[in-house]
Amino acid sequence: MAAQDHTTHDNIPGFAARRAAFALVQGVLARKETLADQLAAAHGPLQGLEPSQRARAQSLATGTLRHLTRLDAALAPFLERPPPPAVLSVLRLATHEMLVDGVPPHAAVDGAVHLARAGRKTGRFTKLVNAVARRVSQTDAKAFAEMPPAALPSWLAKPVIRSFGEEAAQAMAQAHGQTPPVDLCVRDGTPETWAERLGADLLPTGALRLSPRSALSSLDGYADGAWWVQDAAAQCPVALLGDVRGARVLDLCAAPGGKTLQLAALGAQVTALDLSGARLERVRENLDRTGLQAQLVEADARTWTPDAPFDAVLLDAPCSATGTLRRHPDLPFVRPAPDLTNLLALQADLIDRAFDCLRPGGTLVYATCSLLPREGERQVADALARLPGLARAPWALPQGWEAGWRTAEGDLRLRPDYWPDLGGMDGFFAARLMRMRKDG
Repeated sequence: MAAQDHTTHDNIPGFAARRAAFALVQGVLARKETLADQLAAAHGPLQGLEPSQRARAQSLATGTLRHLTRLDAALAPFLERPPPPAVLSVLRLATHEMLVDGVPPHAAVDGAVHLARAGRKTGRFTKLVNAVARRVSQTDAKAFAEMPPAALPSWLAKPVIRSFGEEAAQAMAQAHGQTPPVDLCVRDGTPETWAERLGADLLPTGALRLSPRSALSSLDGYADGAWWVQDAAAQCPVALLGDVRGARVLDLCAAPGGKTLQLAALGAQVTALDLSGARLERVRENLDRTGLQAQLVEADARTWTPDAPFDAVLLDAPCSATGTLRRHPDLPFVRPAPDLTNLLALQADLIDRAFDCLRPGGTLVYATCSLLPREGERQVADALARLPGLARAPWALPQGWEAGWRTAEGDLRLRPDYWPDLGGMDGFFAARLMRMRKDG
């Protein structure tokens, strides 16, 4: 949007959030920048916005990307020819506001006109935006909601169908088309109490689930660090380590720190290692808020050597993040058909280094938020063949976990289509391994 036009429109209700949402969407579609990278940028689209405006902009941009296929289908009957990409983004945002968010048509249409008028690339299309948005406002929101969601990208659908079947792939696509809830992990082990205080649902695994909302920082317990945001599936790998009270535990690739907080809350002596100092700062902030303690190390896990071996290592390895598309709908637009070559090599190196950091008899949990077996089941099978001292370690099914989550090989496999009546979960893979004793 044209910087010189900001002062003309900034006093219009909702304009600042719409402008920021437009910039985020364009960053993804035109410049192939992830939402996370844009949000973290020093001079990103949300800079200078009030918390409520930031939350609204992020929600609108994320929702527009999540429903892009359906939004384009709703717009198609009213467009004789495709408008310029920036104009289409303005129309998509307005359509999302009316058909998904339930914003009154007059407000959404007026907002779209102001948004178009403020931009160098969109200003001369104001009449088109006004006419099309008004026609879209006549669309039945219920009929829109019943449109089929976008199918999984072909590069993801093929391995998913091969591994889990066509029905599962369709169910995952359906899950990706739903706005995900907000999951919380409770610090002090009393989720029942906090479920009542926050009006949250208590999930079978002990996680709390809230309907999507803004201003989490205003909720009871946030300032005191009584809980933190973490998907229910992402909370599960820590449970595979078992009782960690007093144990020396290394959290490799620790940022943004949810698992570090879990381990510290369970009484472990945690060393949280990450390559990024900026991402570790987020871990430090969360530790300070929750009053938990961990040693933070900024280093490359492939070259770092500990002073002494650890009792346990949790490796949540960098991956394709295909299990988190429901929360990060921008990824398919930014990273179509990811090249796994370097990622697979990095994951293997990290498993080897995690093994080296373990004492004999120590436990290693390898995890990825990926739906691709090459990053999960096959990666573990290769590690077991490569490292003679590495073996699978048995684990008991924790309370609330379903038997179907355990694979035939004894690993944990979670999918977005699980818990459909509860709001779904992220896709995750985790394996509990151990370093055999020398006399073993």
